[in-house]
Amino acid sequence: MSEKALFGAGCFWGVEAMFRQLKGIKATAVGYSGGSLKNPTYEDVCSGKTGHAEVVQVDYDPSTIPYSELLTAFWACHNPTTLNRRSL
Repeated sequence: MSEKALFGAGCFWGVEAMFRQLKGIKATAVGYSGGSLKNPTYEDVCSGKTGHAEVVQVDYDPSTIPYSELLTAFWACHNPTTLNRRSL
């Protein structure tokens, strides 16, 4: 059994790398969510004009790692008060 969760951050690379290290993570995928363009590029999103957030989709086994542990791991590596809401 697996479930999916979506986490938004100022930069998805650090968050994705952190999730990949956790036991119970089956797969990750990065991309953009929200915003005004249908298929934004990295440059579009970095312009700050599209309203998109960089996100990581996590496919995980809840019998191995519960959602609450995903949240704990996310908040341990992400600080939304930093410049561009980047990972720590």
